[in-house]
Amino acid sequence: MHSRIIGALEEHRRAADDMVTSLADPIHAVAETLITSYRSGRKLLTMGNGGSAADAQHFAAEMVGRYLRERRALPAIALTVDPSAVTAIANDYGFPEVFARQVRAHARPGDVVFGISTSGNSENICRAFDAARAAKATTVALGGGTGGRMRELADLAIVAPTAVTPRIQECHITIIHILCDLVEEALAADDPR
Repeated sequence: MHSRIIGALEEHRRAADDMVTSLADPIHAVAETLITSYRSGRKLLTMGNGGSAADAQHFAAEMVGRYLRERRALPAIALTVDPSAVTAIANDYGFPEVFARQVRAHARPGDVVFGISTSGNSENICRAFDAARAAKATTVALGGGTGGRMRELADLAIVAPTAVTPRIQECHITIIHILCDLVEEALAADDPR
């Protein structure tokens, strides 16, 4: 058991070290996109499946509430949190449409549609990116491994530098927290005191 613990922690450390050398620029680009979108009065739509759904909800909650600083509430909707909409869409149109249908309802030009998938191949996120493009929203993929199909469809991508699902998820929450910090710092400075 001790060796498994050490192995997991070493894997985590390697992924974190690789993030330092490979992800500063993509994180910066996504943060700037979010800041520009919010300064233009737009919103963030987040989505994911399973653990990535929890990360999508976490991200939206940090934007609406706060991360570390007092500032105005920022509009963000996690497309995973309305079970009536998700189940109705899945029942009537199929599960691959659960996010795309909501993106068609909510996304406007200048919004950011943020998809999270460890594989990067979640069909429901890929379809939602197509819907976002039609709405002239900016798409951001948060993936792992190669980034999968989602990376090809997105305007911007941040890909965790590991193919191990738990390590990808650990990278994702770190990246989300960094984005929250950067967006909040910029927008808190805009708020009247």
